[in-house]
Amino acid sequence: MEKRKIGMWLYKNGGGEKIGKKIIKHLQERDIEVLNDIGLRHAIAKNSHIIYHGEEHHGEKLDKLDLFFSYNAGEQTQYQMYLYQALNRIIPMINSYDAFALTEDKFHTSFVLRNNGVKTADYKLCHRDDGHELKKIIKKWDKMVYKPTDGWGGVGLTKIESEANLDMLMPFLNQMDLRYFYVEKFINYDNTDFRVDIVDGEFVACYGRKANGTDWRTNVTSGGSVFIREANDEVVNIAKKACKATGVDIGGVDIIYDRDKEEYIVLEVNGIPAFATPEQEKMGLNFNDKKIDLIVDLIDRKTK
Repeated sequence: MEKRKIGMWLYKNGGGEKIGKKIIKHLQERDIEVLNDIGLRHAIAKNSHIIYHGEEHHGEKLDKLDLFFSYNAGEQTQYQMYLYQALNRIIPMINSYDAFALTEDKFHTSFVLRNNGVKTADYKLCHRDDGHELKKIIKKWDKMVYKPTDGWGGVGLTKIESEANLDMLMPFLNQMDLRYFYVEKFINYDNTDFRVDIVDGEFVACYGRKANGTDWRTNVTSGGSVFIREANDEVVNIAKKACKATGVDIGGVDIIYDRDKEEYIVLEVNGIPAFATPEQEKMGLNFNDKKIDLIVDLIDRKTK
């Protein structure tokens, strides 16, 4: 029987390089060969093949692999995503391109979650010329958050607290030549969230994030901080349901508690949730080994 072979592209910062080595070691123990650090920016498509042109593994036909594991948000480019989509038409991927693309878009994620019975913040998507619709919304909601549909890490989130705020923001948004606006009702919450990691339908871990000072964004890249937080059954079940609805093999689900409605809601499904950093491991976030084991099991199953 021919040896199974996969490609892997995992982020290296924040302890990622060490994680990658552990994954490779465990896969090799199962007789699965790993072509490591396969960034698709070093690949070209030629006739029926996608060929890798990096220094190592030069000339490897990626379309002949048994699976490709893409796990690097920070270095993803449009070219790589385009090849990601093409490659996924031929071989299995973790996550699939469709699931990855869905979770990269906040509106599409919320739309799919709502249609699968997962509660999210109330939202509106409207054409750029429908400024009057946005004014109707702010009167009804009191406060709302403008979100770039493809942003991450809290970048570009703008809290709109009045019609005057909206009037000030509109010229800026129009200058950006956006075709549509996506807004969510601002949720009254305690400025903390749950990040729940799920792999292959199994609960991995939960931790909390809290906003810094007067900020309301919990994202670490926006100044938020991580703290130890236990998950309850309801939060875990919501996260599993959200991952199933969006089709992700690996997902990090951000959940907050709406104090007005007295219910949990999903803010986002992240298709590339980070492993715990060395600093976070020292704090007591010790889920990396469990996550690695579940990912290795998943790769083993998908390549058989």
